[in-house]
Amino acid sequence: MEGSRPVSDMMSEAATETHGDTVQMNMIQAINSALDVMMGRDPAVVVMGEDVGYFGGVFRATAGLQQKYGKNRVFDTPITECGIIGVAVGMGAYGLRPVPEIQFADYIYPALDQLVSEAARLRYRSAGEFISPMTVRSPFGGGIFGGQTHSQSPEGIFTHVSGVKTVIPSTPYDAKGLLIAAIEDNDPVIFFEPKRIYNGPFDGHYDTPARSWAGHAHAQVPTGHYRIPLGEARVARAGEALTVLCYGTMVHVVENSVAEMGVDAEILDLRTLVPLDIEAIERSVRKTGRCMIVHEATRTSGFGAELSALVQERCFYHLEAPIERVTGFDTPYPHSLEWAYFPGPVRIREAINKILKD
Repeated sequence: MEGSRPVSDMMSEAATETHGDTVQMNMIQAINSALDVMMGRDPAVVVMGEDVGYFGGVFRATAGLQQKYGKNRVFDTPITECGIIGVAVGMGAYGLRPVPEIQFADYIYPALDQLVSEAARLRYRSAGEFISPMTVRSPFGGGIFGGQTHSQSPEGIFTHVSGVKTVIPSTPYDAKGLLIAAIEDNDPVIFFEPKRIYNGPFDGHYDTPARSWAGHAHAQVPTGHYRIPLGEARVARAGEALTVLCYGTMVHVVENSVAEMGVDAEILDLRTLVPLDIEAIERSVRKTGRCMIVHEATRTSGFGAELSALVQERCFYHLEAPIERVTGFDTPYPHSLEWAYFPGPVRIREAINKILKD
């Protein structure tokens, strides 16, 4: 069957193989480059979503792709998230590799039935006869004063669904390598892009919007094909005093908070939540004896709760202090109080001081 075709030849290449020179890119440019590379390599890759064609996406992530590859491979859809994902499920079963964009993560809820009941289960329901090799891209998280309908962080919902992989990059280099790996994967992947850092890292402060874009806006990214395997965490900062588990925007917040405090913390950027690099987490926590978890989503039933349980189960006898969580609050997303909602330097410092005193 076309839907059960073997993994393409590109999957057999070395996981870190790179091609071409490196150039300065922000995350948006890196995502655009990944889509361009994959569409050039594999005619089965198609991009679809609201405003992704002629307009190039609300954040310009798909700019220029329709002009280069045509309207049959990069096309606009009606405003129907359920329809977008439903069509992508059919495309994948037929043999294509669709990359649908959900314009904001907050809009993904109407598509949950297609994602959970169809995409996630297709391989199992068909005993491997059909697959659903789609990569659902979506900007997520706060930072643009989008309010309750443009700023949510729903990653915890998808980490609960068997059969779906969840990826969240924090750097332009990782964004491109992880997106390529996701597109090449034969299972559905939810690829959440932290829009707070679309245009580059910042100084980690959330006290005023003006300060948030400070820092270098670009990073060196290869222009050609390379993959970062799903399920491998990155040590963003080595340290001995405690381990901080985080992902997405929070990696930059934690890095700057730790640097200001002068704490010898090890920062582990998870990069993919499912599959999770539990071995890297164990190594780090057993080395430091202390663990803090930081994420932007609400606290109750957030992914930090799963991380805390895993660390407790696997590293209990190595812990020298209780695990701390610094997260968003259990409230509807506060438009006017966005900066207070985010985990920021003040709350991170308080948690670190508490851990180190125990």
